[in-house]
Amino acid sequence: MNSRRLIAPAALLLAALLAVAAFAAPPADAQRRLRAQIYLTQAQIPRSLTEASLIGFARGHAARRMAETTAEPIPQRKWLGNLVIAFAAPPGDLEFHVLFYDLTDGGRRFVDDMSTYVNDRTQRTYVQPIRLARPKFKPNRRMEMVVTVRREEVARSAFEMIGEEIQRSGTVSFSDDDTHAPADR
Repeated sequence: MNSRRLIAPAALLLAALLAVAAFAAPPADAQRRLRAQIYLTQAQIPRSLTEASLIGFARGHAARRMAETTAEPIPQRKWLGNLVIAFAAPPGDLEFHVLFYDLTDGGRRFVDDMSTYVNDRTQRTYVQPIRLARPKFKPNRRMEMVVTVRREEVARSAFEMIGEEIQRSGTVSFSDDDTHAPADR
């Protein structure tokens, strides 16, 4: 009889704990972790591709080294490309961020944030033209792109920025005919 008195409250306690655990458990969608693939390409993306062929094109033309434009003077040059992001599942949000970090000097130094707003939160693949301009971005640097959705990192990819450095002559001239000399007092 004593054992029956102990079993009934224990069963009630166990049922209450199971009910609390069922309500406290996150839904199945929240349990799976969102993942994505990033492809950076400088090739012109053909129009009217299916989603699968777009990802195949981006994978085949992925640029690990981005070349800068050469038509402008060096201080106005930039790196142009297309960013293709293929999420494993729809992100379920109207915004995601692409963060750029410089890895050249050993640490991970933040350079820029590119916010992307989307029209359809059920879409899985996005194409975003990117323009990385000087002076914020510098030539001959190792970079990393990180895609975040709701502050959670879902993808990362490393690449190099190839370009021409501004050349300095190293010569300093101290002449008497300086037009900006201070006036005599």
